[in-house]
Parts: sequence; C-alpha cells; structure tokens
Amino acid sequence: MIVYHGSTEKIENPKVEFSKKYLDFGRGFYITTYKQQAEKWAKRRGMRNKLKAVVNVYEFPEKLNEYNIMNFKADDELWLNFVCDCRKGKEIYKQYDAVIGSVADDDVFKSIDMYFKGIWDEKRTLNEIRYYKMNNQICLISQKLIDNKLKFIKSYEVK
Repeated sequence: MIVYHGSTEKIENPKVEFSKKYLDFGRGFYITTYKQQAEKWAKRRGMRNKLKAVVNVYEFPEKLNEYNIMNFKADDELWLNFVCDCRKGKEIYKQYDAVIGSVADDDVFKSIDMYFKGIWDEKRTLNEIRYYKMNNQICLISQKLIDNKLKFIKSYEVK
C-alpha cells in the first residue's frame, strides 16, 4: 500500500530516534494512508517552523505477520487509555513494532485533562476526542521494521 508522511523535509531513511515523545502512540515514525492528511500535517509543520511543507511517499506492506502490531479497530476505551498513557509519557508502546489507529483531534489535551481530573468519564471523553473526518495513523516504533519494510518512493512540496 502507499503511505504518506507530512514533514518539512525529504526523508528517505526515517530514524525512530528523531521522533518526539508524548504522541498518541508514543515515539515512532508516523505515516498515514490518507494523502490529504499528510499534506495537512506538512502544511501545519511548515507554517509553524516557517519552512516548506513536504510530503514523503512510501510503499508499505499491508500484512506484517512477523511483527507485533497493535491495531485499534475503533476509538474505544482501550484506544483512549493507550493514547492517554502514551501522552503521559508511559512507554507501553515499546512492546509493539507498530501501532495503528485513529488520530485524536486538536482538542485532545483539553479532553484528556478533563478525563484525568475525573470530571469526564470514558464515554464523554471518547465523544469529545473523536476526529470525525476519515483519518488514520500508523506509528512505526521498530527501526528494524522501518528499515526492512518501508520503501521510499518520492517526496513533493505542498503549496
């Protein structure tokens, strides 16, 4: 399948060591199957850093039977608690080679804070943080998986 990564530079050989902490699925190299989503991420990063917006395009296998993959099929309590733990800095993601699931929306910090404080329950929090547009994210945690399975195709600038 074709996957995309929004950035401010061409990335032929992604390295997990350069990823940020406290993201939805922990430290890793994030890709998506949605071109428009990657373009939006690239534009956001480019504007924030006053750099060009670049989308990197890769080929990635759909089946990864030899790897340990967590695939969240729904935005449920398991997904919510995983995202919360990762955003709190817990390293639960390290038991996987990759994590797949939905993207939490831009108000996730407010919503998760309400959940942490016990003001909102899981159901209310899930309703607040669901991102209703079609989206996904694949967090590649294992450098071995990246090196062996993610094949760079091209990059292009987004205006």
